[in-house]
Amino acid sequence: MKIEFFHDVICSFCFPMSDRMHEIQQEFPEIELIHRSFALGWSANDFETMFGSRAAVKEEVLTHWVHANQNDSKHRFNIEGMRKQRFDFPTSKNALLAAKAAGYIGNQDTYWLLFDKLQEGLFMRSLNIEEPEVIEELVKETTIDFALWKEAVASEAVWTAVQEDFALASAYGLQGVPALIINQKYLINGAVPKQKISQTIQKILAEEKQQQPLVSLTPSSEESASCEFKEGTWTCH
Repeated sequence: MKIEFFHDVICSFCFPMSDRMHEIQQEFPEIELIHRSFALGWSANDFETMFGSRAAVKEEVLTHWVHANQNDSKHRFNIEGMRKQRFDFPTSKNALLAAKAAGYIGNQDTYWLLFDKLQEGLFMRSLNIEEPEVIEELVKETTIDFALWKEAVASEAVWTAVQEDFALASAYGLQGVPALIINQKYLINGAVPKQKISQTIQKILAEEKQQQPLVSLTPSSEESASCEFKEGTWTCH
């Protein structure tokens, strides 16, 4: 089974969802989990279009944090800490590129390591994860090779990989995150409870283990020819 986990570092509901997906991966180690980028606010212009001004973003987003904190079983959001900060609410771009660069030089687990660290920085430590210097310090708190990451984050390959995720999200018709795409045909939308995710995965695994009869698309006998083994003899016609 392959699960594509679409998310944004600045997405408040992606914070508890990421925690749940760690539990899901432990429960179903056979699952291939792929992290995909989705930008809620790629640039300042995007925020201005959505909220009317960059300054208006933080107060609106902090109301989302209240609900996300209720959704988070660990209640880790530092809402008042962020409210006291003077910087504008961070855009998606730099953090998404940073996480993708980590995956580029490592693997999906390396991506996840930095994704979680960046979300910790934003939601728990009230850090401005739009600032490259802040991102770099968070990278240094992990086991990621900083020199390799620094080179990758500025590369065209990482930029292209993020854009390809955006294109894939569009092809799937995704309008928001978090979202899970299972085997390219099932959607779990939103930060649903871990038990619901687990039950859904178990159901899909059970269904896909069942042998389905083949659907014949063979043309008429006049248009086809084959050989078959019957009663110890090969017959071709």
